[in-house]
Amino acid sequence: MLRDIARVYFLEKNYNCAESILRSCNDYYRLKLHDRDMIMVAGFGAGIQSGSVCGALLGGVAALSIMYVEEKAHESKDIKIVTNMFIERFESRLGSILCSELKPRFFNNDIRCFDTVSLAADCLEEIISEYGTK
Repeated sequence: MLRDIARVYFLEKNYNCAESILRSCNDYYRLKLHDRDMIMVAGFGAGIQSGSVCGALLGGVAALSIMYVEEKAHESKDIKIVTNMFIERFESRLGSILCSELKPRFFNNDIRCFDTVSLAADCLEEIISEYGTK
């Protein structure tokens, strides 16, 4: 399961929420991203470092982009659909998409935001399974 890989990246390797989701997807779905490629989502953690949109959600959208866009987003028939499915599922399950609202509910000193990361991984895996890959 995607959440099991995310656990390793988040809790054992100490990556942030966005990095953990993208790295997990890279492994699980064999996206062929290099370590240096995944650094681009580092600033997405902690709600874009500002408590805004959850980094786990953004890391998931980055993974969906790699999976469903060939060259340009506006030329993909899939990216808008899967992104909206993911956002809706995430918000329905977690109650918000904002880090500032999620952190008070899900943060734990021992595991930080792993509950949020694992739920995001579950939502993402479900969407990809339901929608299929290109």
